[in-house]
Amino acid sequence: MNPKSAAKRAQREERNYLDRVRPHDWKNPEPQVIYDLAILGAGPAGIEAAETAARAGFKVALIERNRLGGNSLNAGSIPSKAVIRTANVYAQMHDADEFGAPMPTEPAVDFTNVMARMRAIRSRIGEYHTAPRFARIGVDLFFGEACFTDRNAIAVAGAHISFRKALIATGARPRPSNIPGLDMVGYRTSDSIFDMTALPKRIAVIGGGPLGCEIAQALRRLGPQVTILQNDAKFLPREERDAAEILSRSMARCGVEIRLNTTVTGARKGDNGVILKTYNNDIEVDLETDQVLLSIGRVPNLDGLGLDKAHVAYDAKRGIIVDDFLCTANPDIYAAGDVCMALKFTNAAQASAQMAVENALCGGKGRHDALMIPWCTYCDPEIAHIGLHIWEARRDAVPIRTFTVMMHDIDRAVTDSQDGGFIKIHVAQHSDKILGATITASHASEMINEVSVLMNAGIGMMALARMPHAYPTQSQGILLAARAFMSDKSAGACSPGRSKASPRR
Repeated sequence: MNPKSAAKRAQREERNYLDRVRPHDWKNPEPQVIYDLAILGAGPAGIEAAETAARAGFKVALIERNRLGGNSLNAGSIPSKAVIRTANVYAQMHDADEFGAPMPTEPAVDFTNVMARMRAIRSRIGEYHTAPRFARIGVDLFFGEACFTDRNAIAVAGAHISFRKALIATGARPRPSNIPGLDMVGYRTSDSIFDMTALPKRIAVIGGGPLGCEIAQALRRLGPQVTILQNDAKFLPREERDAAEILSRSMARCGVEIRLNTTVTGARKGDNGVILKTYNNDIEVDLETDQVLLSIGRVPNLDGLGLDKAHVAYDAKRGIIVDDFLCTANPDIYAAGDVCMALKFTNAAQASAQMAVENALCGGKGRHDALMIPWCTYCDPEIAHIGLHIWEARRDAVPIRTFTVMMHDIDRAVTDSQDGGFIKIHVAQHSDKILGATITASHASEMINEVSVLMNAGIGMMALARMPHAYPTQSQGILLAARAFMSDKSAGACSPGRSKASPRR
């Protein structure tokens, strides 16, 4: 596709997308006398709550100040994974000769078409978040800035909404810069990185967390020089160290430069771009770049909500303060998702929203700390995790045994040339109960779901070892870990010990 055609396609898809998530001709409905549930925010948490309550027959008002779908659809999971997919395909082209199918010429990146594809995907998925769809399922949708006017009332776009229960699901936004001069020279965040129309030659990513790493690797594979600046001594500090090390080496192989223990203390305009002033072990180094991506975390969206009038307690950093049941200081108001949860993931937002609705409207007693939420860093290889980390077990003196299967022992990983990484499952000592797992593999995001089902259903390693798996698949490694548990000499007595699987068929 030529650049002009790609640009026109991108514009067309953007119009279709906006018509779905924020139609320009939308008219807010007349409010009902009182709603069973009023929801502030139509991101993953708000949408899940609205659908859950509407299916149960409750009267629901859903309020959104910007676009339906929240960060996940508009600037997060969906656009990032679309671009990552393109980057991975492009990287595989360069390795084609390994499979006996070398490319005849060096493929060129058509970034305009890359972004057009991303917008087409976002528009397609946006079909599930259209304003008319909410009307069809019985949800009254209001666009506008919402503000509590008292304990059981909200004002939005000149309308007055009364409610029996409310849910705050306003999400979070990228943490702004505190680096002197960076505001003046300009920078991008996850909210604006996918607005780029051309690839820069150089980009600096401030922050070595999951999002920064995902974007850094994807952009590097598409061409630019990429440098990650991380003020911590650890890369991906929340992940298992051996998993982070495997990913670090993978990113280094594709050309991403990672500078740990590096603090950015200033920014200024240079003759040929932006100059970042950095410190590493008391040594000052200037880094010149064309674009800066700031990825240093997220802060809850609390501004303008009138929380004091609603008697809702909050903290500027932590967000809405909730009890174990997701209820705020006002017993009629609950919260869910990024605005109150430590785990700021789409699936955590959806799970907490469903729980909040059941607790608020159906007399449920679900506790959010009991939610078993898997997550994944979508680099190559992916790093997925659920439950207990090994350092948490050591810190809390939880006795565990760990069973590890290396990906190079899994037939399908070998045939796919994706044999870097491992499956690591933590099991309670004197039991077969699974307490946590980390998977580092090309398809870790898919594989971790099996462990999630096992843990949430209370299925242990003994039963897992007897469950047939399709062959050959990479997820067969989970079965091999369970068989290692079964074949361990101490498994019958469930005595202490650490075993690493060496599966053989």
